[in-house]
Amino acid sequence: MDSEKVYFMHARSMSIETSMAAKGAWLFEKAGLNECFKDGDSVAVKVHMGEYFNTAYLRPILVRVICDKIKEYGGEPFVTDTTTLPYYEYINRITAKDYLETAAMNGFTPESMGCPIIIADGAVGTDDYRIDLPEGFILQEQYIAREITNADAVIVLTHFKGHPIATIGGSIKNIGVGCASKRGKYNLHLGGHPIYGIQNSKFKPKRCKGLKCKYAEDCNNTCPEGAIRVTEDSIIWDKDKCKGCTCHLLKSLACSVFTLPEGYFEVTSAAIADSALAFMKLKGRDKVGFINYAIDITPWCDCLPFSDAATLPDIGVFASRDPVAIDQACLDKCTEVAGIPNTQCVDYGVGDAGVEKFTTASSLFGINVNIQLSVGERIGLGTRKYELIKVEPGAPSNFRPRKMPLGLYMAKKYKYGHPYPEQGFKRREKVDLDFLKNAK
Repeated sequence: MDSEKVYFMHARSMSIETSMAAKGAWLFEKAGLNECFKDGDSVAVKVHMGEYFNTAYLRPILVRVICDKIKEYGGEPFVTDTTTLPYYEYINRITAKDYLETAAMNGFTPESMGCPIIIADGAVGTDDYRIDLPEGFILQEQYIAREITNADAVIVLTHFKGHPIATIGGSIKNIGVGCASKRGKYNLHLGGHPIYGIQNSKFKPKRCKGLKCKYAEDCNNTCPEGAIRVTEDSIIWDKDKCKGCTCHLLKSLACSVFTLPEGYFEVTSAAIADSALAFMKLKGRDKVGFINYAIDITPWCDCLPFSDAATLPDIGVFASRDPVAIDQACLDKCTEVAGIPNTQCVDYGVGDAGVEKFTTASSLFGINVNIQLSVGERIGLGTRKYELIKVEPGAPSNFRPRKMPLGLYMAKKYKYGHPYPEQGFKRREKVDLDFLKNAK
């Protein structure tokens, strides 16, 4: 496959036209993402709106600017994401109602976006469309959220960062996991798979402290199938009930009660690329555009109800029509730079410039960062070969918040009462500048 163009603007800014919000708008145009749709088309803006108490997700203004660009070119945008599996005890994106509540708390509302916000797989995650996938590495079918299926085009906005299971969270994961319905998430997380499914975990109940453990109540109430029950001094697991929703994953791994089947994380990473291909088959390559924001690069994802400190300095913004190429470009740029002191990549010994960080500092078990990219290229999702095109900002006039200059605007306001008092202000005429300059 020939190389794909990836457009790039670095993170530094000293003006409105070089602000992070403006960069997304410039790259939207330079990468030709306006060509993904025509006048009157319904355009899904796929974004992760952050988990309850997470603070690293994309700022709402970065999404709003892209929604405005879509409207400028005649599209009719709606901001969207999907419900999630019950992988953590108190996450609040498990139903559409929960997610909209969390999104609003994080600043995503129809008013702030200037367009509707729709949870694409319905009330509990079962509104979807099935795609045959005979070319998949592991998945032979996948289920894509209904409202994303119904959209005429999709613009994918991604916060590029690390991930405990997928190792990196970029465009591939944003469409591979984020565009799958809850049914599709059970599929890509290998629920019920005869070899790699979570129900094949090695179970070591003697390692459980029982009701004496501070997480006992959480474990007792986390499984929607009722497959887990904590006893006085141990734990019971009915694996025949297990559907593979990953509800016990993080806590049980921490205390080593469950050991996942060999290859679970690697195969799940491959399944993410498969799911991304299902999405691209459904929508068509000419109807999808990608923008990655490599900023606030946390070691783990926006799916958790907390955010660790960013491990890398802000890199910049990338845009492309190829999900593999754009993720590869982000990964390469992250490898080039040194990590930030006192953060996870430095703590784990991979903070030097030129060293790949995510395999060691993000993945729970050192899962190879290249799996999504390599599998994606193998199955025809995209190419890892890219041409990086650096983009310079255009004129600042595109980002004026009002048409009337402030001088004329405020002159009208001051006409009937000026904030500057006629008699001036009461202040000392002179102060000790030497004291101020030499303050200790």
